[in-house]
Amino acid sequence: MEILEVKKQKTMLDNVLEQFNKTADSMNLNSNIRKILSITNNEIIIHFPVKMDNGNVEIFTGYRVQHNNALGPYKGGLRYHPTVDVDDAKALAMWMTWKTSLAGLPYGGAKGGIQIDPRNYSLSELERITRRFTYALGDNIGSEYDIPAPDVNTNEQTMAWMADTFMSTKSPNERSNHKHVVTGKPVGSGGLEGRDRATGFGVYLTLRLLFEGRNETLKGKKFIVQGYGNVGYWASHFLNNDGAILIATQDAHATLINTNGISVEDLYEHCKPRKGSTKGFEGATEMNPDDFFGLECDFIIPAALGNQITEKNADKIKSKIIAEGANGPINNEAEHILLNKNVTIIPDILCNSGGVIGSYFEWLQNRNGELWPLDEVMFKIEKKLTINYKRVEKLANTNKIDWRTAAYTIAISRIETAYIERGIFP
Repeated sequence: MEILEVKKQKTMLDNVLEQFNKTADSMNLNSNIRKILSITNNEIIIHFPVKMDNGNVEIFTGYRVQHNNALGPYKGGLRYHPTVDVDDAKALAMWMTWKTSLAGLPYGGAKGGIQIDPRNYSLSELERITRRFTYALGDNIGSEYDIPAPDVNTNEQTMAWMADTFMSTKSPNERSNHKHVVTGKPVGSGGLEGRDRATGFGVYLTLRLLFEGRNETLKGKKFIVQGYGNVGYWASHFLNNDGAILIATQDAHATLINTNGISVEDLYEHCKPRKGSTKGFEGATEMNPDDFFGLECDFIIPAALGNQITEKNADKIKSKIIAEGANGPINNEAEHILLNKNVTIIPDILCNSGGVIGSYFEWLQNRNGELWPLDEVMFKIEKKLTINYKRVEKLANTNKIDWRTAAYTIAISRIETAYIERGIFP
């Protein structure tokens, strides 16, 4: 009897390790530093009880993975999603290490979250879950040690609860020194003007710079967006303001199309009272979700979850540009197919780095006791991200390599230099 071997679906962790090893080979990375960077420093798994509105107690599982802090404190988001597990957190933490290094920030990389579907809980339950998780994390986070931020299904309110809980565990005369334990807070609670739009703005900016390098503008360019949350909306907002036309969107609830153009602002207003769902929007019609990535357009923005573009749908893609608004939306097999089709992929660690750059400025603002207006914040983000973009573009063109390998090479080289200069204890 013949036994058929079932091919295991690769995870995000498989993808990020393959990407790391590919780059390490190409740049001849120091073998000892390669060993260090291929593993995480700490993996924290916490089970904690929370009393629900009905009086029952539920047990939740939370994660915080700290990959590397050679360049500075760990930095990375917390997501609330049913798929959160330690392997995904390890992959995302490693990506954050590369992202903060590429951005030239004094940070390392971390990631985490809670295995939960927040739609199943009331606001008061989410507050108690967040506060209990923060308390359970204890000194595994800290304003000079590990600084969380919003991610999938978390927001400025989540960060306000976390900051308040963490500060409450400190003595009264120390509390004001710990406001920057998280970033992405509401402006009234120490947050940064413009932090809400920073990631989406970065996606827009990298696309604008790409077209400028080709002596083109965004005017009249048609694009599609997967995920119409914070990143998808703000990217679409800035792109639309420059004349680009949104023709299709996809989320977990619906896949919508209008080849004449979808109103970015009307769709956003539609989503607000529906917990982000685009379903039922009257300015577009529903289409087969399997055909989404194959639509004729000038560029694609996957801004949802990881592993959305795989070897199963990469062949359908007609667009020649993909801007990774999400972390790890394209697996390695799909990337190989796309590169062979001469598709330009603006990699996640560059494309969506506007968020962590904004977080850095919020952190600085809190540390220094300053308040910066919106126009100054956006100028700072644009200036820093433009410098990073030009460096990746130059290396990719000079060495005739894909943009991801170029971005990884710059990021990993900076960490390698830090280790070589400082040495490895003892």
